[in-house]
Amino acid sequence: LQFTEEKLGQAEKTELDAHFENLLARADCTKNWTEKILRQTEVLLQPNPSARVEEFLYEKLDRKVPSRVTNGELLAQYMAEAANDFGPGTPYGKTLIKVGETQRRLGAAEREFIRSASINFLTPLRNFLEGDWRTISKERRILQNRRLDLDACKARLKKAKAAEAKAAVTP
Repeated sequence: LQFTEEKLGQAEKTELDAHFENLLARADCTKNWTEKILRQTEVLLQPNPSARVEEFLYEKLDRKVPSRVTNGELLAQYMAEAANDFGPGTPYGKTLIKVGETQRRLGAAEREFIRSASINFLTPLRNFLEGDWRTISKERRILQNRRLDLDACKARLKKAKAAEAKAAVTP
C-alpha cells in the first residue's frame, strides 16, 4: 500500500542519504558494465553462438567442456595432410609443413589464451555477478522493504496525531 501510494504521489517517501544513493548508482553501473564486458568477451573468445550455448550448458551441468580444435590447429592438420599428399620432399610440401607447424603453434597459443582469459578474467566477473551482486540486490530489497515499513508507520503516526488533535479541538 505504501509503495503504491508513493508511486501515485499520495504518500511521503523517506529519502536515503545522498552518498548512499551515489553508491547504489555506482553499483548499478558496475553491474551493467560487467554484464556487457562479460558477454562481449565471451563473443570474442567463442564467436560461434551454438558453441557458446553448448559451453554454457556444460557449465550449468557441472560437466567438463569437451576440448575443441581451434581453427589454426584445424588448418595445420589440413596443411600436414596436404604436405603428405604432395610429398614432404617437394618444395610445396616443405612449405606446407613449415606453415602448418606455425599454424599449429598459433592454434595452441589461441587455445591457451582462451583458457587463461576464461579463468583469470571471466571467472571473477561471473563471481561478482553471481555472488556479490546477488547479495547487493538482496540487501537492497530488504532496505527498500524496511524503508516502506518506516514510511507506513510514519503515515499512521501522522494520522493518529491528526485524529488526536482533532479530538482535542472538538469537545
